[in-house]
Amino acid sequence: MMDELKRQLVLDTETTGLEPSQGHRIIEIGVVEMIDRRLTGNNFHIYLQPDREIDAGAIEVHGITNEFLADKPRFEDIAEELADYLRGAEVIIHNAPFDIGFIDAEFQRMENGLTMESLCEVIDTLVMAREMHPGQRNSLDALCGRYDVNNNHRTKHGALLDSEILADVYLAMTGGQKSLGWEADDDKEGDSITKGIRRVNREGLSLRVLKATDLELAAHEERLDAMASSGTSPVWRQDALTD
Repeated sequence: MMDELKRQLVLDTETTGLEPSQGHRIIEIGVVEMIDRRLTGNNFHIYLQPDREIDAGAIEVHGITNEFLADKPRFEDIAEELADYLRGAEVIIHNAPFDIGFIDAEFQRMENGLTMESLCEVIDTLVMAREMHPGQRNSLDALCGRYDVNNNHRTKHGALLDSEILADVYLAMTGGQKSLGWEADDDKEGDSITKGIRRVNREGLSLRVLKATDLELAAHEERLDAMASSGTSPVWRQDALTD
């Protein structure tokens, strides 16, 4: 069932400036949904009227103007819908304290008692990247280059676009063996990978063996290289070393 599968949301915001404590506000929220590590298309995207001027430096980053936002809804108009969308999910954010600080500040203005912590769990991909690649640049653009994620269409920051790019980066960072759909539970009594697998009776079957082409083998090696760059040692290469 769909509700039994893992629901993850990748979130980004654009704002009028850098500090919610100085009265800066959210002007765009973009969230993409993944179920069982697959994009569903059930996204959340909204532009917001902040009731204040946008800093010139912020406009240079995201290109969103005061005039464009003049007829847009305010945060309080969409707060309940956003809370319902986030509730119970695992939310993936790059540099999470920034976005969480702004969203919590918006909730606090409404005095509704909501916080991101009360609604969902959060994974910070910046923290992940620093642990996986210490001493290296770990901006979203740097991670796109490291994991071969195409961001050529990213001329300006945008909440929905950046969420879509971050989703690709996160899947690459956490790919490893999970890309095969193997969910290994903590099972001390046996090999958990084999749990729930239904064996097929091959008696009487005539199975055709298809060998990989040179192009397919090359693509496979490229994928193993990408997995290895994330710090994961692919089991195929481990097996090759023991043959």
